[in-house]
Amino acid sequence: MRMTRLAAFCALLAVPATALAQAWPQRPVKVVVPFAAGGNTDAQARIMAESLRVAFGQPFVVENRAGASGAIAAEFVARAPADGYTLFFAASPQISTVPLVQKVNYDPLRDFAPISIVGINPFVLGVHVSVPAKSLREFVEYAKSRPGQLNYGSAGAGTLIHLSSELFLARAGLRMAHVPYKGGGPAVTDLVAGQVQMVLGNPSDFIQQAKGGRIVLLGVSSARRAPKLPEVPPIADTYPGFDIVTWNGFLAPAATPQAIVEQLAKEVARAVREPVTAQRLEGIGVDPVGNTPAEFTEFIRRDAPLWREAVNAAGIKPE
Repeated sequence: MRMTRLAAFCALLAVPATALAQAWPQRPVKVVVPFAAGGNTDAQARIMAESLRVAFGQPFVVENRAGASGAIAAEFVARAPADGYTLFFAASPQISTVPLVQKVNYDPLRDFAPISIVGINPFVLGVHVSVPAKSLREFVEYAKSRPGQLNYGSAGAGTLIHLSSELFLARAGLRMAHVPYKGGGPAVTDLVAGQVQMVLGNPSDFIQQAKGGRIVLLGVSSARRAPKLPEVPPIADTYPGFDIVTWNGFLAPAATPQAIVEQLAKEVARAVREPVTAQRLEGIGVDPVGNTPAEFTEFIRRDAPLWREAVNAAGIKPE
């Protein structure tokens, strides 16, 4: 009996990784979302869960675990069995900035296996119409002549919008007062009302206001022009190396078999390039990506120094 078990164990070890991937999944896969249902990240996760269900023939069940800026969900996935049945549909803060601004019980690089980015979004810099500037350079000159007299709004201290704004101010050599809000929407509302003079926020919050002539858009945070705002130049045209985008994507616990990770990445890339799925993602303001695990890993590592610079500029220490 003992020899029979040993032989069976050796046979299992000899199973190629491709065969392991072909045998997966045999049951529903849990997709953990770090925010409450109804937001943009949740919407992307549900769009992708539907596509993956069709591709793999098993349910991909979205589970919302909100709290601590997504750290609760991140820790849950980091500690989950690395068998391909628990995935993390993360937003960039849980990997790039949350570990820099608060104490967390996971390592963003060691505890996860990046699979594929589903989509990205740049930020756009908007100013109130009372600001006499039609370009980024003109705005910087105007703000420099009024150190500490102008205000900028954000979605709250430590958020990507706050950190991106502080990075911009540091690069431009500006001093402005920070006004934190409970979300990007209220910040844009006060920008339109003239209570703050600048907000660096999500394009979807700005486009209609800009078309109505209530705010002026001066730059996008990505290195290239945004498809939805082709007339707005990148901030990097004025400050080279300024390249910030938010992302949402799939990660797995670190020891998940590479064959499963690669198979998932392939299907994610295929799904986001399908016209119907791409249209649904674009409809909620997402630019589809669908990259490889290696490209996703490099993306995270490339952005790390930029976010550390932003956190330092904001003067935030982990609590």
